[in-house]
Amino acid sequence: MSQLSAEELGPALGRGLLSFPVTHFDAELNFDERAYRDHIGWLSRYEVAGLFAAGGTGEGFALTSAEIDRVVRAAVAETAGRVPVIAPATASTRVAVEQARAAEAAGADGILLLPPYLVEASPDGLVEHVAQVCAATSLGVIFYSRANAACDDVTVAEMAERSPNLIGFKDGVGNIESMTRIYARMGDRLTYIGGLPTAETFALPYTEMGVTTYSSAIFNFAPEFALDFYRAVRARDRATVYTHLRDFVIPYLDIRDRRPGYAVSIIKAGLTAVGRPSSRVRPPLTDLTEAELAELTTLVKTIA
Repeated sequence: MSQLSAEELGPALGRGLLSFPVTHFDAELNFDERAYRDHIGWLSRYEVAGLFAAGGTGEGFALTSAEIDRVVRAAVAETAGRVPVIAPATASTRVAVEQARAAEAAGADGILLLPPYLVEASPDGLVEHVAQVCAATSLGVIFYSRANAACDDVTVAEMAERSPNLIGFKDGVGNIESMTRIYARMGDRLTYIGGLPTAETFALPYTEMGVTTYSSAIFNFAPEFALDFYRAVRARDRATVYTHLRDFVIPYLDIRDRRPGYAVSIIKAGLTAVGRPSSRVRPPLTDLTEAELAELTTLVKTIA
């Protein structure tokens, strides 16, 4: 059973840093629950406001629904109520409904509703998609506005009116005018989460638009650095934020941007760089080269 009601979840997530834990695989690229639970246990020792199990950095797109259920259950068991666990709902509306119900049965605290698979949809279709998933669970649902599910303020307002347990809006688009319009229309009705890749890059300007938190993939391998960065953002300590951007985040982005999919691969490489258990990524993603891993390891040592 979840630890937080839908009404409690949004404010709880908005008060601190969030993260997407990687999903560990064995040599045959099967889910390695022992390594994953060790990773979740390590991350949950830090001051993190929520963990998104089997999300983007967790390669949720490469997992079956049965595997997602195993990953969510492992995260719930390992955190033991210390940290909210947010489960994914993916693919088609029917599949997302099934995954939302499974997440509630597994004891997750909330749902991250990712864009539907492949298909382009009208705003009315997206509103109905959200409504059906929200109706399938009592958990708080966070809508991830990204790619083929990017929404304007009118559509978000319709989603919220139809679905009282829609409690969060995660932005993966980066359109400042759109985000400003959404916050101006919705105010405190929703909790706003920064969801662009390597969200640290955008965290400071997003703070001015009512976005109090973001999901940090870097937290996977450098939790103390990620938390220090987040505290500097919340304090609007521009000097510290830009020092961290210049000295680590931007050189890190230079490696990340060399190949499509490296936004996930570089996080698993980061765990290797700090001596933590890690694994390869599943296809169609590819791992960093040995030279790139060595370059990343040298960079990570500057923040160790």
